[in-house]
Parts: sequence; structure tokens; C-alpha cells
Amino acid sequence: MADHTAPGLVLSPTAAVGRDVTFGANVVVHDGVVIGDGVVIQDGAILGKAPTLGKRSSAARAPLDPLVIEEGAAICAQAIVFAGAHIGSGAIVGDQAFVRERAYIGEATVVGRASAIDNDVIIGARCRIQTHVYVTGFSVVEDDVFIGPCAMTTNDHTMARHGPERELMGATLRRACRIGGGAVLVPGVEVGEEAFVAAGAVVTNDVAPRSVVMGVPARAVRRVPDEDLLERWS
Repeated sequence: MADHTAPGLVLSPTAAVGRDVTFGANVVVHDGVVIGDGVVIQDGAILGKAPTLGKRSSAARAPLDPLVIEEGAAICAQAIVFAGAHIGSGAIVGDQAFVRERAYIGEATVVGRASAIDNDVIIGARCRIQTHVYVTGFSVVEDDVFIGPCAMTTNDHTMARHGPERELMGATLRRACRIGGGAVLVPGVEVGEEAFVAAGAVVTNDVAPRSVVMGVPARAVRRVPDEDLLERWS
């Protein structure tokens, strides 16, 4: 059974808690949260928080499904995971990380310390998202993607100077691509399967599969060699 005696635990009576769940101190679990077997929730985590949206926010305002945390996942110290999110089995949400509504984190993916996963983001399995990464709303990150520290994606070419009819466009990161530390991806770009974006690059155009790009703006300089492909390292 889960230990509900952790100091300062605030656990909604409508939350569903599986077997062998570990709670740290001062954890807050809001209404309807579903916590699978063997989940570890560390000190100060907040689960199932409802979003507070500004008047001009483009995020959907429909009622949210419950937050679901699958078996064996870990929510680390002071992380905040919103209502409507889904955390896959064995995934880790790092210390002070932030996962918004309708975000999906796949199996065995790691979200690093203080990284932010915005609303309506889909992240696949076994991804490694390092410290201080920002994945903007409406982005798609496929399986086995690596995103280096302080990398960021963006989704609004106008920087809020647009009407409600304009659709925001996040990044699309295809399977096993790698994004270097401090890279910036402009709205709507696609980084192809097994592509490599060098540290500090500013990606303003789509990156072809297996292409290595670097610079400001990023330009292709070579092709990812066979020995660097994921299947050689799995």
C-alpha cells in the first residue's frame, strides 16, 4: 500500500493512488489525479494543478482530463505537473520541472531539472531532455530524441501580434534526432530523423534527415555517419 503519512502531504480524497507509491514531504495532489503502482513523488511536488490562463492565451479552455502518472514513474522535488497531462511508465520529471496541461510524456523519457514542457506537447519514449530546456506548446518530439541543456523551441512568428485565427506552430523533432545545448528552433521547423543540430545553432528552416547543421542561421555542413546512428548505440 502507499504510505500516506508523509509530513505535509495534501492528498485529495478523489485521487486514485496505486500500490507502493512513495510520497515525500509537502506534496500536494489535487482532485482526480491517477497515480500508478510504484510511483515516487518527491518533496514539494504539485500534481494535478489547474492552469491559470490569461485573457489572450491561445490554450484551450475545455475541461481537463485527470492527470495520469503511470507505474514506475518519478516526479522529483518541487516539480509541477498540471491536470490533463500524462506521464508514461518509468518516466522521470526532474526537480523543479514544469509539465503543462495536455502534455504527454512517453515511457522512460527523462525531463531534466527546471525544464518546461508546455501545453499540448507530445513527447515520445526514451527521450532525454536536459536541464533548462523549453519545449513550446503544440510541439511533437518523437522517440529517442536528445535535447541539450538550455535549448528552446518557439511557436509564434509574430510574438503575440496576431489574431485568434492564426494557428501557433511548435517544432517537430523526428525520431532519434539530437539538438545541441543552447540551440533555438523557430516556429514550425521540422528536424528530420537522426539529424544533428549543433550547440548554439539557430534553426530557421527544416533540417533534412541525417543532416548535421550548425551556425546562425543553421546550415548543413555534412551528413551523420553510419557509426553515429542510434542502432549502433542501442
